Amino acid sequence: MALNVIKTSRISPATTLLEPLILPLTFFDLMWLKLNPTERVTFYRLTEASSHEAFYSMILPKLERSLSLTLTHFLPLSGHLKWNPQDPKPHIVVLPQDAVSLTVAETNADFSRLSSKGLRPETELRPLLPPDLHVSSDSVSVVSLQITLFPNQGFCIGTKVHHVVMDGKTGSKFHKTWAHICKHGTMTTPRDFILPTLLDRSVINVPSRLEQKVLELMSDKDSCLKLSPCKELYDDVFRITLDVSQENVDKLKERAKNECSDDLHLSTFVVTFAYVWTCMVKARGGGEPDRPVRFRYAVDLRNRLVPSVPETYFGNCVIPIVLGEYKAKMFLGEDGFLNGVKILSDSVKGCGSRGVESLWEQYEEGKKNLKMGTQVLALTGSNQFGIYGSDFGWGRPVNTEVMSIYGNNMFSMSARRDGTGGVEIGVALKKCEMDVFISLSTGGL
Repeated sequence: MALNVIKTSRISPATTLLEPLILPLTFFDLMWLKLNPTERVTFYRLTEASSHEAFYSMILPKLERSLSLTLTHFLPLSGHLKWNPQDPKPHIVVLPQDAVSLTVAETNADFSRLSSKGLRPETELRPLLPPDLHVSSDSVSVVSLQITLFPNQGFCIGTKVHHVVMDGKTGSKFHKTWAHICKHGTMTTPRDFILPTLLDRSVINVPSRLEQKVLELMSDKDSCLKLSPCKELYDDVFRITLDVSQENVDKLKERAKNECSDDLHLSTFVVTFAYVWTCMVKARGGGEPDRPVRFRYAVDLRNRLVPSVPETYFGNCVIPIVLGEYKAKMFLGEDGFLNGVKILSDSVKGCGSRGVESLWEQYEEGKKNLKMGTQVLALTGSNQFGIYGSDFGWGRPVNTEVMSIYGNNMFSMSARRDGTGGVEIGVALKKCEMDVFISLSTGGL
């Protein structure tokens, strides 16, 4: 795919800082220090009246101005992560001259094909992401953006965000806030539009010793600001978005009820995760039935801490849940789906009664005991974020893709675009595995 970079700008917050803003990382931030950036591409179709000239004279300036206004509510995004040798942990530092890097590019690619939910080569979508986060010897930027124009078709917004600065809930608020300001030109909002403006770290009430435990789990403090190497991307990696309707979800729940008399927690999350997980294990193949496999997901603790964390808080407040090790053969047979449902149901019910320290100990044990060659599949995203509601003034997104799922061994979940229930599941696999996954997943539904 040919991509022409038009310019790279630095967009500063509309509010000028008079002195540096120094924001310490919390226990929940530190847990994501080494994870590769969260990457997303969101596609917007333009009308026939939106010409090439109109994009540069009207649309792009509006996007840039509204981004500057939005950054005033999300000041840490314009800063960088820094760890001075004398400090016990890293900080997010925002200097008066700091800004967000915004790349503007054009491509001659087919917008309709790349923004579809069908099978597409991963290598054709990667250029739509912005350049990597800038890393120096003692600091790393926390966000990078790219707007790519498909002349006379549409445009997309690509983002790379260091997970240490915010979780998915805060990230979706940033995207929706930018869209709202761009469309309306102001922050006059409905009452339920809550901005994450609270930077006070004292609202995160967890035992202070947990921060030190996170740091001890990292093998090399001196290189902790360096991001983990990305999983190598091969030419035969493809992605697809699986459309799981509410009817599909109800059928999966009914199937689990019919096959098990236990008191199961049959949420949309549980049954779709178990279903996709089963298909993923089978797609990897049944030649090594004793190979180790693991589930991983994140749980939001905002309403579980005492006191609860305000909705306006900016940052992370999720913790990864790593379940015990299982053998692939548990999920290869006809009872694989039910086994997955039972495991996830027990985990979700258990999370409700456990404190943050207990959840951390489970994660720490799983991290230390992870065997080489284990098939780990994590879920990212949520059907609660409402990313399809982000209208910049030219209509809702036609599609949104979490691009970091392949490099981080994940699949993504979001609400369906039509808003009628169910979920969209994003998957990226090598072609040989993808063919099997599509056959299993679509046939089972």
